[in-house]
Amino acid sequence: MRVLCQRNEQTHLDFDDLQTLTDSDCLSLLGLSMDNFQTLCDCLKDHVKQTPSRSLRKSTAIFLCKLKSGLSNQILSTLFRTSKSSLRRAISAVRNAMMTCFVPYNLGFEHITREDVINDHTRHLAQTLFGDIDKSQAILVLDGTYIYTAKSNNFRYQRRSYSIHKGRSLIKPMVIVTTTGYFVSIQGPYLADHKNNDASILEHIMKTNAEDIKNWLSEDDIFIVDRGFRDALPLLEDLGIQAEMPRFLEKGQKQMSTSDANKSRLVTKIRWVVESSNARIKRWRYLDRTLPTNQIPFVGDYVRIVCALSNKFFPPLSKSHSIEEDEADAAKMLYLSKQVNNLQRLVEDNGLNRRPTQWQPVPECGIENFPTLDEEQLRNLTCGTYQLKLSRSYIQEHIDGDCDIWFNKDNDRLLRVKIQSRHTSSKQYLVCIEFSDCSVDAWYCTCRPGARVVGMCSHIAAIIWYLSKGRHEGGKYGVRDWGEHVLDAADIPPPVDESDSDASSCDSVPEE
Repeated sequence: MRVLCQRNEQTHLDFDDLQTLTDSDCLSLLGLSMDNFQTLCDCLKDHVKQTPSRSLRKSTAIFLCKLKSGLSNQILSTLFRTSKSSLRRAISAVRNAMMTCFVPYNLGFEHITREDVINDHTRHLAQTLFGDIDKSQAILVLDGTYIYTAKSNNFRYQRRSYSIHKGRSLIKPMVIVTTTGYFVSIQGPYLADHKNNDASILEHIMKTNAEDIKNWLSEDDIFIVDRGFRDALPLLEDLGIQAEMPRFLEKGQKQMSTSDANKSRLVTKIRWVVESSNARIKRWRYLDRTLPTNQIPFVGDYVRIVCALSNKFFPPLSKSHSIEEDEADAAKMLYLSKQVNNLQRLVEDNGLNRRPTQWQPVPECGIENFPTLDEEQLRNLTCGTYQLKLSRSYIQEHIDGDCDIWFNKDNDRLLRVKIQSRHTSSKQYLVCIEFSDCSVDAWYCTCRPGARVVGMCSHIAAIIWYLSKGRHEGGKYGVRDWGEHVLDAADIPPPVDESDSDASSCDSVPEE
């Protein structure tokens, strides 16, 4: 970290004189702009005791810098030119003050009404996909996040805080956000053993009526959740809460039906915002490191403070350009979700996934009539950007890596492709794409969600991106292979045959 110098050449940070700092410096060190930092200090001025050696600004800056950078107290003591004991008192004082006079006004079910959530923090896209505008439903997205901690010498607690899923000790706050990424509430943190999975945590929240959540919610409100909440669905149904969750693969099936895959895509179109909200929490580096056990009592406070700061000072994570755009996207996705995948039927009825095929690389296959598409057209096909972001990595593995990508053109409209799974090296998928001179009309992949028509899987998106755009860009995929800087124990040169070398040396000796 760059140490800023004052005009009097004192090499320490001084937030009492903001003229020595730029707005960029303040953002890097504290996570807030100068104006937002001043607003926060004004809020805390009657709740943080000032001393001759530690002003309100300095105490607040120490606390924010600790959260933002995750630096040790020893380094912060040097940067702020204060003793470690004084630094600890500053952090404790600001934390208590923020939990008293800042967090309650910017986080929790009591700080915001249902009407404000519906009118100001709900995307019209989500309301159209899952709700009924006439019923005025609140839509919340829930997920647990992880705060890693050191192992405890208390063996009982060590067992209860050990996550088999992550293979390490942690505690789990439950994050509840709106469809724009606005933090409504943080519950917990909870333990990490099998008794504290996402479904159990949600049941505990509802049965204990945390933050009077039952009175805040209304019948027909909607929870967007992932599959980990499946055991809590009966409770939500009893409470009149509508739960939307990605579908499961039926027993004995290897691929989701088109209907289930489509409905799952509708859920993930909205649910991604809670993952980005969790990432926003972890951008405060103190919460992204392994915390010592003596900080466990304060983890809940730190997470709530970070989320309150995000609500107060940061822009929404998800925001549409206009209501009309959201309505158009929702109408398109709802229409597609009711369609069937005719190309899948064609492939299965004609046995195209089992027929022996002579595979060829792109130059020999003659796919010159594949339509050229721009970014906007590709986004319209994929119904989002996630699959397109993965396309470059998929294609680079096949073009520059150890995998091969093979094509077979059955006719002028149908293309079959074999592509490598990014998760399992021994698995390949068959991708089928139907196209015309100016558009891509249908697609199907043999992967688990590959039958959907609301968007497409990453395998299909990668092939369409490559043929319609990527190959025309000169092979610039922009994903660097860092493996060239790391040794590979499997890369061992073949051994030298010593018998051949002995024989050659013997041949060179003249006979007696």
